[in-house]
Amino acid sequence: MDTLEMLRKEIERYLKKYAIDDEARYVIAPLVAKKSLEMNHLYQDLGFKNRIEMGQYMAKHFPRLAEMKPKDKLWKKFLYDAIGKVAPACATCHDQEHCFTCLIAEVSA
Repeated sequence: MDTLEMLRKEIERYLKKYAIDDEARYVIAPLVAKKSLEMNHLYQDLGFKNRIEMGQYMAKHFPRLAEMKPKDKLWKKFLYDAIGKVAPACATCHDQEHCFTCLIAEVSA
């Protein structure tokens, strides 16, 4: 199993723990996990107009998780921090200095 597949599975498992129902567990969690591997911000890869829509979506399907997420932390960053990994997109992101406690920015500083 390659690294990306391992990351996807870890994110999916993590999301499933907080899913509010079967739709969130078996449809939404796998989708969000798959999209978290892509190279844009997660809200963009999921097709949302902005982070507010993304937050509403996550709060609907993973309310306890949404309550745990710091308001100024991006969803992709929050999910990868939760599993102790760095998202694949972070290495080439041009917004690292604005990302809440970005591990990549801290390492290169």
